[in-house]
Amino acid sequence: MSPQQSPHPVGQLLKLGVAQAVLFVAGALLGRWIGLQLGLDAFGPNGYGNREIFGIVLIGIGGGGGVQLARAWYDRKYGKPKG
Repeated sequence: MSPQQSPHPVGQLLKLGVAQAVLFVAGALLGRWIGLQLGLDAFGPNGYGNREIFGIVLIGIGGGGGVQLARAWYDRKYGKPKG
């Protein structure tokens, strides 16, 4: 196999990319919602205080968790992609 060939077909890798994008957005929205429920508004009118920073962190954790969930799904279904 040459270095430019992937052991996974392009269609499968496209599924991985779409799943990661969708679950990133869903996870970030979930993190935002949880932050709002806890009173941690990432986009609050008070500038960047501790409450806003923790709201931003929750959004990042949610988005990153969504990407990892999509990767775990792909790995379970198709195996780990090389590279």
